Amino acid sequence: MRIALLHSRIRVEERLLLDELASLGIDHELIDVRELVFDIHDASRWTSLDAVIDRCIGQTQALAAVRVFERFGVRSVNPASVIEACGDKLTTSLLMARHEIPTPRTCIALDEASALAAVERIGYPAVLKPTTGSWGRLLARVNDRDAAEAVIEHKSTLGSVQHSVFYVQEYVPKPDRDLRVFVVGEEAICGIVRHSAHWITNTARGGVASVLEITPEIRDLCARAARAVAGSGGALLAIDLLEAPGRGLLVSEINHTMEFRNSIAPTGVNIPRRMIEWVVATSPASAARGPAPSTGAPSAPSTLTPVPASPRSRASLIEELKLGHWAAFDAHSRTEVA
Repeated sequence: MRIALLHSRIRVEERLLLDELASLGIDHELIDVRELVFDIHDASRWTSLDAVIDRCIGQTQALAAVRVFERFGVRSVNPASVIEACGDKLTTSLLMARHEIPTPRTCIALDEASALAAVERIGYPAVLKPTTGSWGRLLARVNDRDAAEAVIEHKSTLGSVQHSVFYVQEYVPKPDRDLRVFVVGEEAICGIVRHSAHWITNTARGGVASVLEITPEIRDLCARAARAVAGSGGALLAIDLLEAPGRGLLVSEINHTMEFRNSIAPTGVNIPRRMIEWVVATSPASAARGPAPSTGAPSAPSTLTPVPASPRSRASLIEELKLGHWAAFDAHSRTEVA
């Protein structure tokens, strides 16, 4: 089996995934999306690959590259359909609504006047978000009409073309925290609670992470959300949940290129290993090989059971972070440390 890691920068997460590929003895290669040249008439360069794992920071680059790989018959994780479903908040919300998955009330408008009407329909406070983007950037909570008019005018005048779509969502008065759940396939393998006194709880904005107990309710909701965006094939996802008073859990957003480096230690789960094991176990190459011949000995435990993060991996990563070995990557990637 040969797996490629498609990337734009090598961050801590990509290094951890590479370490797991090496430790599992899987043949692999790095593909820098910035250096790619595809001849769409000739797939021969890529026929040796059994899978490509997308770890690009830029969604536009990732989506274009993954579409080509899929056209060439190379399995991509996540596939283009999942990138499209999760990379656009409107698409995610439409899928949640279609599958009757609880999510914050959302209105869409395409003009300044109708955007203000959408905010008024949602009621104050309301939240305006760009339909694309991550790390809690460019979110605005508007508490009254004056604030709404100002934000809408600024988005119309100064925003990019993406800001011409006004995505207006109810403000959910969550208890100074939200939940992030890591999903492999359809299984919620672990999660964190992100605490912050600020209404934006992303750890990139100062949120503090602690371990989350995966309850049956969380497990079921995340499996349903994963099926909504990925179908029966599953995907590698981070699902953000809000605890709405009197309503229970709501799916806020779904991330298709999850960041996990600071979630390994608090959860005790080796997230990158679980990701790689799932990619290998569900690949056509593994299916073609079939099960290993029986030796008559008791079968070993499945490699897809929860695997704790090895002390060496956690300790070495923490030490490297203390020594500043990753400073160059962090300074330029602006990643969310969750």
